[in-house]
Amino acid sequence: MKKILALLAIGLLPFSAAAHGPAPQKVEKTITIDASPDKVWALVKDFGNWQKWHPAVESTKLETKKNEAGEEETLRLLTLKGGGTILENLKSLDEDSKQLKYGIIEGVLPVADYYSTISVKAADGGKSEVKWLGRFYRVYKLNPPIPPGQDDKSALDAVNGMYDTGLENLKKVAEGK
Repeated sequence: MKKILALLAIGLLPFSAAAHGPAPQKVEKTITIDASPDKVWALVKDFGNWQKWHPAVESTKLETKKNEAGEEETLRLLTLKGGGTILENLKSLDEDSKQLKYGIIEGVLPVADYYSTISVKAADGGKSEVKWLGRFYRVYKLNPPIPPGQDDKSALDAVNGMYDTGLENLKKVAEGK
């Protein structure tokens, strides 16, 4: 009887593995910038003005409102140069550790449950190290077949592209190039 149950369990493994839904994704990028942490942090922490340094952002609109729990929440609507918008909420802004956390509520990126942290730390020689970390799922949360553009690769490509272009341009702006 134990052998039969073991064989049944082994036979069901492929089905249970496929039934779990999408795997969480993570992107982490770090760049060194030849500018003081205070100068870089001033750009990063300005949640309503990322268009000053992120080349994909055309404009930003900030709104403060009460959430369902009655707490004040800061929302940011990014209008992108290529078209489309992204609605985000500020989770926290820590001046002491120079760390900003935010999430995406909705938008054109093919991601779901996106949560991100961007931090600025001192590096050798008066430079700064900026780390941008995001955790998310692909937008399509069901099992295959996955519609084109809603898969893990599309989500990873979008976030990698956003981080790469943003950090490179943050470096140019902060270094005055």
